[in-house]
Amino acid sequence: MAEQPHETTAYPAAPWRMVGSLWLSLFTVRHDVDELRPSGIYGAAFVSYEEGSPLTYSELLVARPVTSAEHGKRVSITDIWVDSPASVAGGRELWAIPKDLCDFTLESSHTGPLSRTEWSASLARRPIASARFTDVSRGMLRVPFKGGTWQPGLPEGGGERTATLRGSARTLPCRGVWDFAADGPLGFLRGARPLASARMASFRMSFG
Repeated sequence: MAEQPHETTAYPAAPWRMVGSLWLSLFTVRHDVDELRPSGIYGAAFVSYEEGSPLTYSELLVARPVTSAEHGKRVSITDIWVDSPASVAGGRELWAIPKDLCDFTLESSHTGPLSRTEWSASLARRPIASARFTDVSRGMLRVPFKGGTWQPGLPEGGGERTATLRGSARTLPCRGVWDFAADGPLGFLRGARPLASARMASFRMSFG
């Protein structure tokens, strides 16, 4: 696995204008895990940031919806891994997103409009999560999206941060099957009730 990022690792200035694809599933967690992970709805997603982005890398994230009088409706990222030290440094320093490094595998195949995708993420050769998706999103029309993140701050300091995202993608519901390692950092999602899955194909997004 790549070396842990040093505090001087260079990263792009905000906003990051990214292109790629995202595979998302929603789950219901019925019990409080800890202060940052209460019971409720969580989204788990694998993301591939591709050529045309200032950084190209893979990502696994888990986030939950939050609402406040000051910032409105946003999502808060509770767990996230990438395979780019520059993305780790930028995510943590710009937006207090708690990124860490891990290793990924990604395999995709296509039969006409049908796409099949398999992802896995591991940390020091120990599984975190894997997922399989089937979709026909390549045949969809492009539609806009927008949203934002709120982060409560990192242990190393810096306070809470927000970021805005907006863009467009070919989005359609898909079939998603996940496996979370029981002894891994996302073990709290193992056995969680799956609600829905979707793919955002060929997205173009500004984040920051």
